[in-house]
Amino acid sequence: MATLHRQVLNQMGEQICSGKFAPGDVLPSEPELAEQLQVSRITIRETMKSLSAKGMLQVRRRYGTVVLPRSQWQLFDPDVMTWRARASSADASLIQDLMELRLIIEPNAARLAALRATAEDKKAIRRAYNAMERAVAGHGEYVPADLAFHGAILTACHNQFVEQMQNALSAILRTSFELSSEIAGGPARSLPMHEALCVAIEQGDGVAAEQAVLTLIRRAEQDFEDRAKLASTVNGKPA
Repeated sequence: MATLHRQVLNQMGEQICSGKFAPGDVLPSEPELAEQLQVSRITIRETMKSLSAKGMLQVRRRYGTVVLPRSQWQLFDPDVMTWRARASSADASLIQDLMELRLIIEPNAARLAALRATAEDKKAIRRAYNAMERAVAGHGEYVPADLAFHGAILTACHNQFVEQMQNALSAILRTSFELSSEIAGGPARSLPMHEALCVAIEQGDGVAAEQAVLTLIRRAEQDFEDRAKLASTVNGKPA
C-alpha cells in the first residue's frame, strides 16, 4: 500500500500534469494544502521537495511555490512519465513524442542486439516473450512482461551508454506499453510481431530485427490513432 507521502505526491503530480496547476501558478500555502488534503504540513513539505527535485516546482522567498514550465521538468523521471500518462495531458503530442523517441532508439538497439546477443541474452529475450504469450492467454500481467522483453533487448546491445539509459528508457517504454495495453486487442495483435523480433535476434539477423521493431512501433501508432478516433466519436466530436 502506498505511503501517505506517495499518495499526496501522486495527487499533486497528476494535478500539475493535468493543468489544474499550470506553469506560472503559485500553489496554495503549506497550511492551506495540508487542510485541503487532510495531511500534516510535514507531508506537504516533503511532497514539495520531491516535486522540486523533479523540476516541477520552485520555492521563491516571499513569493511562494511556483509551478515551472514543462521544459524544466525531469521528463524521463518515471513518476513524471506516469503522471503525464494518467493526466489529460496524455494527448496526441505526448504519444507522438514517445513514438518518435522509440523510432530513434529501438530499431538500432534491435539491430545491435541481433549482432551481439550472447546465448544467455537470447534465453532472457525468449523467456520474456513466453511470459508475454502467457499474459495474452490470461496468465500473468502483460506490461511487465513486455518491459522485460524490451529491456532484455537493450541489455543485449552490450553498449555502456544504452545500459546507462535503461532507467529512462524503461519509463518511456512503460508509459507507451500501458497506453497500448488499454486498447482492446492491442497486446494480442502485437504478439506475432514480438515473436518475429525474438526470432530475428535468435538468428542473428540484424536487418530483420530492425524491421520487426519498425513494424511494432508502426502498429502501436496505428492503435493510438484508432483510439483517438474512437474517443472523438464517443465524445461527439468529428474524428
